[in-house]
Amino acid sequence: MSVDIWVVPFVGQGHLLPTIELCKHLVARNVEVTLVISSHLSSYLPSSLHHYSLLHVEQVPAASMPPAEPGSHPFESIHKIHDYYYQHLQNLLSTRLENSARPVVAIIDVMMSWTVGAFTSFRVPTVAFFTSGACSAALEYAIWKAQPEDLKPDEIRLLPGLPEEMALTLSDLQEGPHGPPPPPPTGAGFSFPPPPGGPAHMGPPPPGGPGHRGPPPSGGPGNMGPPPPPVPGGKPPWVEEVREAIALLFNTCRDLEAPFIDYVANKIGKPVWGIGPLLPEQYWKSAGSILHDREFRTNRRSSITEDEVIQWLDSKPRGSVLYVSFGTEVGPTMEEYPRLAEALESSDHPFIWVLQPGAGRMGPPPEMVGGKPGSGEPESEGYFPHGLDTRVGQRGMIIRGWAPQLLILSHPSTGGFLSHCGWNSTVEALGRGVPFLVWPIRGDQYHDAKLVVQHLKVGYKVCDNLAEVKKEDVVKGIERLMGDKEMKRRAETVSEKFQHGFPTTSQAALDAFKEYINQKLL
Repeated sequence: MSVDIWVVPFVGQGHLLPTIELCKHLVARNVEVTLVISSHLSSYLPSSLHHYSLLHVEQVPAASMPPAEPGSHPFESIHKIHDYYYQHLQNLLSTRLENSARPVVAIIDVMMSWTVGAFTSFRVPTVAFFTSGACSAALEYAIWKAQPEDLKPDEIRLLPGLPEEMALTLSDLQEGPHGPPPPPPTGAGFSFPPPPGGPAHMGPPPPGGPGHRGPPPSGGPGNMGPPPPPVPGGKPPWVEEVREAIALLFNTCRDLEAPFIDYVANKIGKPVWGIGPLLPEQYWKSAGSILHDREFRTNRRSSITEDEVIQWLDSKPRGSVLYVSFGTEVGPTMEEYPRLAEALESSDHPFIWVLQPGAGRMGPPPEMVGGKPGSGEPESEGYFPHGLDTRVGQRGMIIRGWAPQLLILSHPSTGGFLSHCGWNSTVEALGRGVPFLVWPIRGDQYHDAKLVVQHLKVGYKVCDNLAEVKKEDVVKGIERLMGDKEMKRRAETVSEKFQHGFPTTSQAALDAFKEYINQKLL
């Protein structure tokens, strides 16, 4: 009996890209894979996928976001989208079963755990897939079990089962993902890349609203209400999300996160594998050389060309450039951005600063809610350091929109990365030996930052009090990072784990996962 696996990614590019790489690794092991995506993501699929005869793509037609009726609950439209997606997914499965054998298993992004019922109704077991690292999941679980409500200001509380350096402090609770929740993002289709035609054709938004990822009630995705507010040290949503799963996959490797992979496996009582980092094949083949993003990534709208970036980097001394980039959906506040601009101006170090069109705005970038970069009005809502480029001259490069991040991180002139510690950015920089100045903004970024600073010891926090970052904090942080040769050496030591290509521990984990499926389900 052949192995046929269905894979369901979350409907965002940051989740789709590592999922595609996972599919490629499975196909390389002679596994037939069906990738199920919302049709508005089809433009993000690389043409090279056609070369994989065992990889098939099924599309759920993108639903329109119905306008909210006066007096209706804001989550009602979300429920309708879920119902639509869920029904189409069931129809796809039903059609497939009429013509061929039942899928052996479905790998489902934990952000799509509300679709699990569509598979279990056809007796298809599921595997939970985390596109993030294992440290964040382990810390969430450990903090929940530690019951930290009585944590004192000067107390350091060890988390049993985790490395001592990951001990909990009060500041971890006050400024991290367990602290006060931010105002909810606005805009239809929050956190999704824009499909052609604007937000009226968005795929399904996050279930139950921002920050909520819990599974639907039995019988389907309907009847989900708004999520309760986060509770410090509360039960992590993912614990429920993986309840029906037979195993867990993390987008990481044992070389980086062995203690955290083992911790989750011990607590959940299910097989857990680190099968990443799921980065493009070109990333692994180009270790030690400059990587050109344009060779395998679509160049989205940008104020600058890749050739201009590499020409500017070539003109700077080795290890002298600070790369500053936050996520496409998160970043400092409108009050903090000017402080960052003043700090970069005050520093003597060359820098590349990437700014998204909606920088400083609450919620998603303008293009994710129907705005078009370059159209004027939506962009005017975001922060931009007007005049800074003139004042710093050739010492600084400010990029508006898309930036060739892998090129920048792999260039020898880049000596530091001021980052929000999103997982994709984190592993990309770790693999290229670039140390961090961490400025996490929300969610698992705080845990990723703690992994970088406390466990791997390849970075510094931008300041002790992340709730109020000042210009002086950023200036001191930049000087501390860029002047620390030992920190750079440790970062290069971590990157040596990646010098021989995709981690052997992850190759072994993928082999073990396939063997597990063969023995348990065939």
